[in-house]
Amino acid sequence: MKQPAHIFLGANSGEGFFSLYEQLLAARLDDLLIIKGGPGCGKSSFMRTVAKALADVDEEIIYVNCSGDPDSLDGVLLPALKTGLVDGTSPHVLEPTYTVANERYVDLTRFYDVAAAKARRDEIIAHSDAYRAAYAEAYHILRAVDAVSAERRSAVHAAMDFDRLNRRIDALVRRELRGRGTQRGRIDRAFLGGMTHKGELCRYDTVQALCPKVCVLADSFGAASAGLSRAAASAASAGYDVLLCPNPDRPRETMHVLIPAAGLALVTETPRVPFEGEAYRRIRVDAIATEKLTRAERSRLRFAGRMERSLRDEAMEALRRAKAEHDELEAAYNPCVDFEGVYALAAEEARRLLTYRK
Repeated sequence: MKQPAHIFLGANSGEGFFSLYEQLLAARLDDLLIIKGGPGCGKSSFMRTVAKALADVDEEIIYVNCSGDPDSLDGVLLPALKTGLVDGTSPHVLEPTYTVANERYVDLTRFYDVAAAKARRDEIIAHSDAYRAAYAEAYHILRAVDAVSAERRSAVHAAMDFDRLNRRIDALVRRELRGRGTQRGRIDRAFLGGMTHKGELCRYDTVQALCPKVCVLADSFGAASAGLSRAAASAASAGYDVLLCPNPDRPRETMHVLIPAAGLALVTETPRVPFEGEAYRRIRVDAIATEKLTRAERSRLRFAGRMERSLRDEAMEALRRAKAEHDELEAAYNPCVDFEGVYALAAEEARRLLTYRK
């Protein structure tokens, strides 16, 4: 059985929830199932059921994990079949661009017992409001994290020898890549992790599943972002498809670049989320970044780092409360759902997708 990959298309950042889900519409999949339904109606279970049926016949699976709860699913992509399933509800609402021709709704609200749900109205409203309030608090704290982080990065970048760093990244890419033709490669975007209720994580297992040669950049301050963006553009110009992975804290910056056809990945590790596998190459970006700093500047960086870690702990606690309230919300809805109907519909859709196999 093929090893599945795990990605995220959303991130909890200083900008609030940052979504990359819209690119699924631009991908022009032959069949994108946009799943509609509220909490506890079985969206994740529906997608897992369909994914299992396709995995059982050895189809390539990419799981899109939920940024709030990495054990839950927000989507399943089946690249070889040019199909996918995605949760199209808030905070990543999706509406079809080419209805039925390319995308279609799957409405799971039909499986709610309306009378039973209304009988639990007070419980549902209380947990819904508490869940949203916890997320609002988490995003408020993450904005503060971003402000402290910006000061640290600004101080380091002022002393950074970017020419030296970029020459190393450029040389690595030139050495590893060979032209594949005149047709430009595609650049897709996905997060590999981020801030969750379980703490900060990165799916390095996905990197290793797609790319046997992993070049690790030890970079605590985002200094390699521009160099990595240029590496992605160079790879695409050489005809390679690229998975560009933004920094979940600062989604406008590049954190990882995966080039599966070349078996090459350039990944950023931080002290918070170190890469624990075997590295093909290492670039100690932090050493380049801080070598010109004075003792006083290093001391201020350490102090700001402690502030940032404390704020991150507070943000994670707020995300844990959000997760707890969401669990209670789903528990309130679960008795009101016809799960036999959900699983029957999942089996029907799995059979339909299996007919797309050549």
